Amino acid sequence: METPTLLVTGATGFIGRHVVAALQSRFFIHALSRRSPREARAPQSDNILWHQVDIADRPSLEKTMRGIEADSRIDYVLHLAAYYDFTGEDAQEYDRTNVDGLRNVLELCRALKPKRFIFASSLAASQFPPPGTVLTERSPLDGLHPYAKSKRAGEHMLREFAADFPSVIVRLGAIYSDWCEFTPLFVFMGTWLSKSWKARILGGQGASALPFLHVRDCAAFFAKVIERESTLGQSEVLIAAPDAATSHRQMFDAATLAYFGQHPEPRLMPKPLAKLGMQANDFFGRLLGERPFERPWMADYIDLAMPVDASYTRQRLGWSPNPRFSIERRMPFLVENYKTDPIEWARRNLAQMKVVQIANHLRLFQLIEEHEEELVRRSVGHCLEPHRREQFPTYHQLSREELTWAAQQTYLHLKNAVRTREKALFKTYAAEIASRRFKQGFTVDEVVDIIQVKQDTCVQVLLDDPRVRGLEDALHETVNMTFRLGIDQVQDTFDELGGGFVPQEPPG
Repeated sequence: METPTLLVTGATGFIGRHVVAALQSRFFIHALSRRSPREARAPQSDNILWHQVDIADRPSLEKTMRGIEADSRIDYVLHLAAYYDFTGEDAQEYDRTNVDGLRNVLELCRALKPKRFIFASSLAASQFPPPGTVLTERSPLDGLHPYAKSKRAGEHMLREFAADFPSVIVRLGAIYSDWCEFTPLFVFMGTWLSKSWKARILGGQGASALPFLHVRDCAAFFAKVIERESTLGQSEVLIAAPDAATSHRQMFDAATLAYFGQHPEPRLMPKPLAKLGMQANDFFGRLLGERPFERPWMADYIDLAMPVDASYTRQRLGWSPNPRFSIERRMPFLVENYKTDPIEWARRNLAQMKVVQIANHLRLFQLIEEHEEELVRRSVGHCLEPHRREQFPTYHQLSREELTWAAQQTYLHLKNAVRTREKALFKTYAAEIASRRFKQGFTVDEVVDIIQVKQDTCVQVLLDDPRVRGLEDALHETVNMTFRLGIDQVQDTFDELGGGFVPQEPPG
């Protein structure tokens, strides 16, 4: 039996990566994305053919789709590509990607004649239902957020292509993973599990609630839609979400219990006061150039809940969310990842956020993460240059593998210091490496100079990235100063171990 083919747009996105990974054994997948799979750490196999293209770039997309059409038929199309941010502002990208990009894909799919076009919409396209009511597959698309409007336009657009191929609309709930990867929850957990004065504050009664669906359940949902597509109607609406909406209070309790081993009592802030505080934080954030994630418009949603009745979808598909993947049951897994691998936690979640929402030090963390392989390669290359043999005689006795590992450790500790704004973390690393190199017979100049090479390499690579424009002061504060303190710590450690440092007797 011939393997069916699936075309997936937005394939390097959060949902896209998981869907492609889950379905690669059952389909031959043409995966479309703006980013390369390597950059996004997306799956790669013989069953996946990657196409790096922007769906809003009509000429490039047309060339790609013609190549796909010439290469093979397409049985199913899963359209996941979309833009979303939490600024509340009407960004041009909503029209460019969510509307114009969708139209490009739909028009070019006419020639492919898929058995089913699956459009990923969102429950956020509808307003929160009045208390005591629920959202269903028949709920109106009356959301006011720019993203909601773009999804409403997308759902309406599908009707124009009804004569060309059948479609189905999937309204997604709040999708998350064991690494979180749902931006509001990422921000909340970072506050709840911190020592911040805000750690125990919940807006309103803590009753703000969404239906959360684990990304593994989401992938299984799309697989079921494809399996049952022949039984579905034209532009039929389905809901991928549990019925229950989990509140901030429930998630706060689950997260703090998993982290602290007990339930700290939250402090509930009345909605008017919370809104005033958000306005003040945003005002000062504008002045300082780093606006907080929580924007004043979000205050309007305090204590609103989005319960769902998706019984129609479950009856149509024979699918229901796996209870094992409910957000409250998975919270210990999220907290464990938060505690044990904070670098990976930050990497995955910052990848979900738009740059405009990220504090400057986190933007630099993200860029160091992206360029890390290049930083390591360049640093090792500089060290091994023939003309540097006199400068680094002992380092030239080490293998390339040892030098690569050492460079990786340096940038790992730099990332941790930049991410947390704790330069002491890098000083501790510098003291450890100085002690080790002293015992191995390295000179202080060698160790200082090799760290200086890594600093210069890091700064140069970052400055070559146009995204660093406007971040030069933050680069100096977070990267240069961290390296400078590390170099000073190396010198202090060599002085102490070599007898060059003589502690002064206390006076008197």
